Amino acid sequence: MEKIVVAAAIIDGGRLLAAQRAGPPEMAGGWEFPGGKVDAGESDQEALVRECQEELGVGIMVGDRVGGDWPLSPGYVMRVWLASLISGVPHPHEHLALRWLGRDELFDIAWLPADLPVAKAVRDLISEG
Repeated sequence: MEKIVVAAAIIDGGRLLAAQRAGPPEMAGGWEFPGGKVDAGESDQEALVRECQEELGVGIMVGDRVGGDWPLSPGYVMRVWLASLISGVPHPHEHLALRWLGRDELFDIAWLPADLPVAKAVRDLISEG
């Protein structure tokens, strides 16, 4: 059975939050959607809320799912949801940096290969302001 990683496409004011990986070395510096692994006994959505609290220090409201299962490394799939902030201001507790990207800035950063198709899917969901 594939392991599930959950990720949040946090949109606020027409901008998407991207997080720059600190590690492992082969992924460090690449940009991704914040999130992480689902723990035993957690739903995907519960894991997403927990991961955003741990990684970013924010509370989120989970919205609609973006696409299906996005392939990651062998044995892993990523499930992505739209999310909105309900408390806190994002801080990079486990990342090198965070950036808010407008619809026309989404591809100004080096997305990790697994996250790039998700960014393309999310682009159409961000209003042009």
